[in-house]
Amino acid sequence: MEIAVIGSSEFIIGFRLAGIQKIYAAEDEEKLKKYITQALDDENIGILVMNSSDIQKIPARLRTTLENSIQPTVIAIGGEEGGMSMRERIKRSVGVDLWK
Repeated sequence: MEIAVIGSSEFIIGFRLAGIQKIYAAEDEEKLKKYITQALDDENIGILVMNSSDIQKIPARLRTTLENSIQPTVIAIGGEEGGMSMRERIKRSVGVDLWK
């Protein structure tokens, strides 16, 4: 499983420097929707990292799909996550509470 990151060039730069290979620079809403759809269809992606402000920009139906996605598990960084915490998402994805 791989980690993918979608967001503005400012958001993704640190992940690129950390060595993550699947980086998608989405400077507008159309590219954002396109890359999210690609990530959801890619069976090799286990974790999808996005800026929470970008998640608020996408249509409600796609946002709901992201919130309910088990694979990839979507991690929102910055601001309010809205919905489940990272702990709850990992528990749902893995099936075990790793903090216990």
